[in-house]
Amino acid sequence: MEKRILGRTGRAVSVVGLGTWQLGADWGDVGEKDALAVLEAAAAAGITFLDTADVYGDGRSERIIGQFLASNPGAEFTVATKMGRRATQDPGFFTLDNFRAWTDRSRANLGMDRLDLVQLHCPPTPVFSSSAVYDALDTLVAEERIAAYGVSVETCAEALTAMARPGTATVQIILNAFRRKPLDEVLPAARAAGVGIIARVPLASGLLSGRYTHETSFAADDHRTFNRHGEAFDAGETFSGVDFDTGVDAAREFAALAPAGATPAQAALRWVIQQPGVSTVIPGARNPGQAEQNAAAAALPPFSDAELAAIADLYDRRIRAQVHDRW
Repeated sequence: MEKRILGRTGRAVSVVGLGTWQLGADWGDVGEKDALAVLEAAAAAGITFLDTADVYGDGRSERIIGQFLASNPGAEFTVATKMGRRATQDPGFFTLDNFRAWTDRSRANLGMDRLDLVQLHCPPTPVFSSSAVYDALDTLVAEERIAAYGVSVETCAEALTAMARPGTATVQIILNAFRRKPLDEVLPAARAAGVGIIARVPLASGLLSGRYTHETSFAADDHRTFNRHGEAFDAGETFSGVDFDTGVDAAREFAALAPAGATPAQAALRWVIQQPGVSTVIPGARNPGQAEQNAAAAALPPFSDAELAAIADLYDRRIRAQVHDRW
């Protein structure tokens, strides 16, 4: 699989990675055996970048990855985790002492002496402007608790604020055919600064797979049931902030643009991969087949200019008014 340099980390990572929120919580139940099978399939397909967080299943995702790494000592992975969402979302909690405690917990969960990449996990907006926060992150690097740090953001404005700091190695942001705003400023700024872009929610919580109908329902413990309007966390994390019924109709139109031999989900991933400045895209997977199909998107040919224009037109007609000015 194609590899790209992950911004200021200097690490080469697979252009398709694996998001592991599904292996922790909030997507229905995924058993430990099934979760390990997903990781095995991802590795076999050439995926070398894993994204997790200390809050996914309250550490369950990290612990499963740690178990997998311990069983595959020769595997070459870059593991990115996140911190900050297990605490009260008060900027005053983002201190060096807390960072040490949070990263120590993740190091134990993952079985790693030094974490490859730690990202602030969508903290309160003022955190991104705090010099003390970046000083604390620099201290973690100096203490060799972490090799590099980045941020996971909700808004483009937060991304631009964070990447202006010289130590910010990566920015993780929602980017897909239904969330195009990062193309305007964030991706160009990242390329100019040498900051890596980790594209999350690339399938708009599954909408872009084209599998859903207006009648589709989800389990009670699935965020696509309980967070459609931001009841638990930012609404943009669920269906990219798009109204479900609008998204179903738009996804049906997007599916018609998928190239022959590719699934709509693979086409959606190929679109993200093609955007200049993207380092890696991190779809999730609940079973080995999904991980394998996601990885195969890296081998698809790029969209033509005409096809890209059609996707942009779809966004402008159906989606832009709902999401573009919010995030």
